[in-house]
Amino acid sequence: MARQELARFLRERRAGIGPRDVGLPDGAPRRTPGLRREEVAELAHISVDYYVRLEQARGPRPSPRVLDALAGALRLSPAERSHLFGLAGSAAPPAAQPVRRVRPHVARMLQRLPGTAAIVTDAGYGLVAWTPAARTLFGADLTRHTTNLARRRFLGEGRTYETSGAPEFGHIAVARLRRAAERYPQDARLAQLIQELRAGSEEFREIWRTHPVHAPGHRTKTLDHPELGRLRLNCDILLVPEDDQEVVLVTADPGSPSARALDSLAVAGPVSHGS
Repeated sequence: MARQELARFLRERRAGIGPRDVGLPDGAPRRTPGLRREEVAELAHISVDYYVRLEQARGPRPSPRVLDALAGALRLSPAERSHLFGLAGSAAPPAAQPVRRVRPHVARMLQRLPGTAAIVTDAGYGLVAWTPAARTLFGADLTRHTTNLARRRFLGEGRTYETSGAPEFGHIAVARLRRAAERYPQDARLAQLIQELRAGSEEFREIWRTHPVHAPGHRTKTLDHPELGRLRLNCDILLVPEDDQEVVLVTADPGSPSARALDSLAVAGPVSHGS
């Protein structure tokens, strides 16, 4: 166990994360940046004394449970989590579940795209963030906190305007869910979703049996929107690899009628977060 390196790593990561990043109020001005030791201990469900000793290189070797709790409290990426386990002399087990929150820097990026319909999905196709333009384009029911795009696609939950691209998306969704099931075998929420889809959709069962493979990339779709008319749209994916998430950017060819329609959605407003 590399005690000094572990202590330094914990101190540096604690200093680099603020209260807002973990859902805590800012409160009074802080003398030093980052979270307080007491806050990290509370988030990790360990004693303050134990955490202080870890940061001072005086603590015992932390268990995998404690290391996982610290990784969550400090919002470590998968690479940082593996490094934390390595410093403690342990092998990092697979992550227990997909990340179902949006990182602040991703939310800030979406905030700078007021005219772009953009959504963020987790590894199981749960919706975790969206722009105001996405809500207007796809309908308010898309952006409920419980929305899952795979459930919406295969079980018909919610309204959809899509008239092309749906069959392709079915294979994309199944491929991604298969990857997620392999990465997070202990996640009950993901297992329940797949069970629901298998029970409720013959199409899902048929595609699942083919073991589809798909890499994120560019696709086009057509929407028949009740107010904006027929729209030809481009969907491009940006990966957030540290959280196994995807940012879907919906745009239209410059100068096209669809682009002018999207421009009308340039509404100011905060980026919304799911559960």
